[in-house]
Amino acid sequence: MSASHSTASSAATSTQIATALTALYIIWGSTYLAIRFALQGGFPPFLLGGVRFIVGGSLMYAFLRWRGVPAPSRVQWRNLAMMGVLLLLMGNGLVNVGEQTVSSGMTAVIVSSSALWMGVFAALRGHRPSRLEWLGLSIGFLGVLWLSAGGSLAGTPMGLAALLLASVAWSYGSIWSKGRDLPSPFMTSAGQMLCGGVAMCVVGTLVGERFHQLPSAHAIGAFWYLVVMGSLFGFSAYIWLLHHVRPALATSYAYVNPAIAVLLGAALAHEQFGGRELAAMGVILLGVVVITLAKTRAPKAA
Repeated sequence: MSASHSTASSAATSTQIATALTALYIIWGSTYLAIRFALQGGFPPFLLGGVRFIVGGSLMYAFLRWRGVPAPSRVQWRNLAMMGVLLLLMGNGLVNVGEQTVSSGMTAVIVSSSALWMGVFAALRGHRPSRLEWLGLSIGFLGVLWLSAGGSLAGTPMGLAALLLASVAWSYGSIWSKGRDLPSPFMTSAGQMLCGGVAMCVVGTLVGERFHQLPSAHAIGAFWYLVVMGSLFGFSAYIWLLHHVRPALATSYAYVNPAIAVLLGAALAHEQFGGRELAAMGVILLGVVVITLAKTRAPKAA
């Protein structure tokens, strides 16, 4: 009976991991184009993220409290605030800034470097990726470099710098959160969105961002897509994965997102891609397969 229960639990866990990864691969791959549409339609970069995360975080927090989930403690709120600054203010906020001058495809490519930065920060904390994980990371990054070689995915130096800094901050915040005193994964997601959203609105106001007119209907639609799909579903899936899988697997979305972003950019924003881009996407997916294989071979923690 215990063996049967163990098998069922293992199968359920595998299904949950696969579902969370699929959400990150597809949903977050599409958010780059949604951010671009929202920015083009009248949303300032920091206020876009701030309002998005305050709305998403408030909805999730209210639902969880209604279901009886305990509110975070004072120490937990402090940790959530730190995560909100690193992951959302600096991570997502600088992505929004970068996308003002960088295409959605190139944005996804630059952000994909977060997987490598996370491997570096994890190693500094003593959690060294296995050889197979490093191989998968290297293959994936080569695919990303190949994908970024296309001239249609160019951007300005300042925009690219903002995206690189966003990747470093996101990676450091993700590793920093491991082992911290935090509430349940979904309450962590809600609290982090609230803290990060407030921080983004404060920064946006300080740098002079304002809504000079009502954003376009297209932009408002993109905003709600970001709230519901990008924040409530995608971000929660990412926080859940950080608590249940190795960092290399949790960040494998970064290698699939560029392929999704380029495909959607071609279909909806008339961005061009050809045989080289398709081949690069294949290399990226190979890297993800290797990382996933490394995860299945990794020894279980006692």
